[in-house]
Amino acid sequence: MGKRNHSSHSHTEFIIMGFPGPLEHQVLLFVLFLFIYLVILMENVLLIMTIRLNYHLHTPMYFFLGSLSLLEILYVSVTIPKVLSNLLLGDKAISLWGCMLQLFFFLSLGSSECFLLAAMAYDRYLAICHPLQYSGLMNPRVCVVLILASWLSGFLASFPSVVMISKLNFCDSNTIGHFFCDISPILKLSCTDTSTVEILDFMAALSVFMPSLLVTGSSYICVFTTVAKIPSTAGKQKAFSTCASHLVVVSMFYATTIFMYVRPRAIGTFDLNKLVSVVYTVVSPLLNPIIYSLRNREVRETLRRALNNKATSSIFCIKV
Repeated sequence: MGKRNHSSHSHTEFIIMGFPGPLEHQVLLFVLFLFIYLVILMENVLLIMTIRLNYHLHTPMYFFLGSLSLLEILYVSVTIPKVLSNLLLGDKAISLWGCMLQLFFFLSLGSSECFLLAAMAYDRYLAICHPLQYSGLMNPRVCVVLILASWLSGFLASFPSVVMISKLNFCDSNTIGHFFCDISPILKLSCTDTSTVEILDFMAALSVFMPSLLVTGSSYICVFTTVAKIPSTAGKQKAFSTCASHLVVVSMFYATTIFMYVRPRAIGTFDLNKLVSVVYTVVSPLLNPIIYSLRNREVRETLRRALNNKATSSIFCIKV
């Protein structure tokens, strides 16, 4: 997409359009986003504390799940607070570097989640397909290495694209037709040629998604093959229940993010862009802890005991 190379002054501030509409709609959206944000924080913190407090949950699977919960807290905190400020105070302005930082952390955390989900799929593969060697193959040191590699790879994969985008000139409109700084809306504002950046971003997206999908897909093919060989129905259900939650989360995450980012050109339909973005920036982080908790008996039991102990302590304090 050839754009004119302007030499005029480039904008140093952007206006995030957000969700335009009447005041009553803005207030309603603010209450909705605030409620969802607080619920996401609460359920992920609760899940982390549950894993920490229950000795029986000190296993690789829950170690990965705790790391995912921490990532989700940071992920939603990159975008939602600015959305809330936009809706309540009308604070739509964001500096160029503020926008680049938001974009960098958003892409980095999203990429890290891809790698982390792949690591969790590999963990399930070892647990189901190699149960006798599992404790040796997936020891605490391996878990730490996989988690650190997931986080580091996600941040390294996003860095080149953000650096290239920050060097573009934005000398036409400075209004971002989105509710946060995302790649496609920002590229639409550039008055210089963005074809190189788009290709670089496309390649970066492939470098994140292809290895992640390869590991996840091959892991689950082996899992399904192994589960199919189990003679009893109860055995099959027990084996599949250990990875069903992860499979649901993976499917939801990859479906939306691949649609948004593994494309050679910027998306032009911003209404569709916003709709899909809400799914993976708000809905997915909201549902993930619920999916993992509801499908896991040990997590449910630990939560129930913790709540009962809390209620008992409260009643005792009132009586005293």
